[in-house]
Amino acid sequence: MQVSNLPGGTSWVYVEYNDRDYRPLSKNGGHGVIGYPVSGTSATLASVPGLVGKLPGKARVISAGRGTGAYASKGYMPPCSGGKNNRYFAIVKAISSSGKVLDKQRVEIGRY
Repeated sequence: MQVSNLPGGTSWVYVEYNDRDYRPLSKNGGHGVIGYPVSGTSATLASVPGLVGKLPGKARVISAGRGTGAYASKGYMPPCSGGKNNRYFAIVKAISSSGKVLDKQRVEIGRY
C-alpha cells in the first residue's frame, strides 16, 4: 500500500483492518492493527503475512485480530468470510512519535 501526503511529524502509520459485514470485527481494527515506522511525507507499506505475531522488516503488530476459536491469532487476520461477499476496509492513521493521531483516512479494500 502506498501512502502519501503524510502530515509533518508522522513517525508511524497504523492500518486498522475491519470487516464491515461481521459486527464483532467491524471496527477498531477487528482484523488487527499493523504499525509501520515511516519518515517523510510518503511511504510504501509492505504486505505482511497473516496470523503471525512477528512480522518481517520493521512492521509491528499493534493489536492482534479479535477472531476467536479457529480464527484466533497473534497478528493480522486476512479476509476470511468464506466467500460470503463480506466488505473489508482499513483505517489508515498517521501517528506522531508521542502517539497522537495526526490524520486518518478510510480505504476500501474490497469483498471476499
